[in-house]
Amino acid sequence: MYQLLVKLRSAILVFLTHHMALPLLKLVRNEEKFPYSLPQLMQMTPASLGYTLGSFLYQKKLQLLPYYARHDIKHILLEYDTTDEGEVCLQCFMLGNRHVSFPVLATVVYGFVTMPEHWTDFKKAVRRGRQAPSLRHWQWYTLLAIPVSDLRQQINQLSTDV
Repeated sequence: MYQLLVKLRSAILVFLTHHMALPLLKLVRNEEKFPYSLPQLMQMTPASLGYTLGSFLYQKKLQLLPYYARHDIKHILLEYDTTDEGEVCLQCFMLGNRHVSFPVLATVVYGFVTMPEHWTDFKKAVRRGRQAPSLRHWQWYTLLAIPVSDLRQQINQLSTDV
């Protein structure tokens, strides 16, 4: 019975994010289109964020979605998997980092309501987001040539202004 509930909540989360939120966000947001193709990413330096993004998409069997690449970059830099738990942890981090939006709030609430077995991880992600420097003004697509390790180090340093 538990496995059936896990599959059901996963299907609901996928439906809410990929079939409702993404199309809606494309209508209301005026986001910059991702300027690279997958082959271009794979030509970048192996330690770079761009190359790592290409490898990540290939390994996860995901498509490069031009208006969703920034989300995939966050998965890489924050080291949260693309599982249901990982998706909610990513959004919990963003909430802790003071990024408040409808998708963030909806995912966090959905995660806390339907995944009580992961509450500890969600709370850690919120706390980690609070401690990290603000990512609000990062120009995500200009970071692609930078080594992933350097960017993770910037995120994981304790902020002096918290």
